[in-house]
Amino acid sequence: MSRDRIIHDGPLIIGGGLAGLSAALSAAPAPVLVVSPAPLLTAASSAWAQGGVAAALTLEDTPGLHLKDTEAAGAGLVHHDAALALTTDGRATVEWLASLGAPFDRNADGGFAVSREAAHSLARVARVGGDGAGKAILSALIAAVRTSDHVQLWEDGRLRGLIQDATGRVIGGLIERGDGRLVEVLAPAVVLATGGAGGLYAMTTTPVALLGEGMALAWLAGAEIRDPEFVQFHPTAIDVGQDPMPLATEALRGEGARLIDREGRFLLGPADDADLAPRDIVARAVFRAWAEGRGAFLDATRAIGDHFPTEFPAVFASCTAAGLDPRVTPIPVAPAAHYHMGGITADTEGRTSLKGLFAVGECAATGVHGANRLASNSLLEAAAFGRRTGRAAAAEPVRTRKPVAGVDPAPHLPPEALLELRRGMSDDCGVVRDAEGLKALLKRIETLERAHGPALPLIAGHLIVRSALDRRESRGGHYRSDHPDTDRRARHTRLTRVDPIFVATTVATTAAVTAVIASI
Repeated sequence: MSRDRIIHDGPLIIGGGLAGLSAALSAAPAPVLVVSPAPLLTAASSAWAQGGVAAALTLEDTPGLHLKDTEAAGAGLVHHDAALALTTDGRATVEWLASLGAPFDRNADGGFAVSREAAHSLARVARVGGDGAGKAILSALIAAVRTSDHVQLWEDGRLRGLIQDATGRVIGGLIERGDGRLVEVLAPAVVLATGGAGGLYAMTTTPVALLGEGMALAWLAGAEIRDPEFVQFHPTAIDVGQDPMPLATEALRGEGARLIDREGRFLLGPADDADLAPRDIVARAVFRAWAEGRGAFLDATRAIGDHFPTEFPAVFASCTAAGLDPRVTPIPVAPAAHYHMGGITADTEGRTSLKGLFAVGECAATGVHGANRLASNSLLEAAAFGRRTGRAAAAEPVRTRKPVAGVDPAPHLPPEALLELRRGMSDDCGVVRDAEGLKALLKRIETLERAHGPALPLIAGHLIVRSALDRRESRGGHYRSDHPDTDRRARHTRLTRVDPIFVATTVATTAAVTAVIASI
């Protein structure tokens, strides 16, 4: 297939969510090309976020307290300096988003109205319309981007490969446009803001198109991948047979809604704050009740009741569309893949292990989430580190760009093969895992790889499953029923590819993967 080549003198940003657009706006005045697979607002999981942005915004709160909660939730794998940078940037980031037109809820005195969510020691989540933060914030950034002279948008492009020079520096990307054309875009910096991997699971709250492709492409290029086994499962996806599953925001529990089984028994005990435990604990309790046939329900009839339509309009609309009235009926819920803590190793300015390649947002593993993300830290990270990454990528000098050779686009995965992968990931690499299920799933993925080649969803799934198999402990979002204890020493999984195998300094290789387990 013939292809065009474009030489671009500023950052090439792959992804049109909160992280990518924050980077694009902050790269000014450098010329920026933003590539999104679909029209902005329709393709990004940022727009689906309900809770809001976590930040120290009240007199009783501080970045230090926010940092403490972040580290506690992360189960020993949070990088202190990265999390400190994140929480220190919190207020300035929320104020920047507000200056762009994000309509945060306000108190009578004009301050930001905040809610409490799970594992936060106090209320600190800035919200919009109760449960409409993601869409409202992203809409404000989209309006700003569309009026920015330095930003060019392609809203019909998908990254199919990374272009490198003889030294391994990333110097561009191979883009497949909506009409099937392949375009090589050479740029001084490539920023991956491709989102997470929730679409790899049959039960997910994210757009199903989010398949970990940015992580897979970075791995193919030789970038380090860190902790891909850590997937966060939201405990209260609305269980009404939809794909993806609608979300019942954690803020409902912050306002007093309770998790119960079909007999009305509390899933986590009667204490008022029992349902505000870290997400991994709550998700396992919901999963246990769901798997045992007792059912799991979120009961907001007393705590919210008639106020539901005005206080949580998005959740109310999802319920009524499924024939449920949450004012008088508990909501059926189940855990679903929601956020990927692992991903492409990156610092707080998005720099990866490969020169010229940056990663930000959910596809990046910056260390701020550790083994279990603190609720509503994701939008904060996307915007705060998106701004830092945009400035850093814009500072990359224009160099002579000589690709080593033409890049072949990664093969597409047929729908029936993707469905098999998704079902296997939910069944055997979900909330509760064990060696038997993970080994069986790994064999299924290897069979699909032999049949369909190195399709990006298969690579992403392989990274997650093999790392989950190699981590013989339970920590944060990764729970092994055959290894339920947490090791005394916290450690990271690090994966790097060198043809034709993954390279490790110590641990044994398989045909496809070697996991490097490194102490921090």
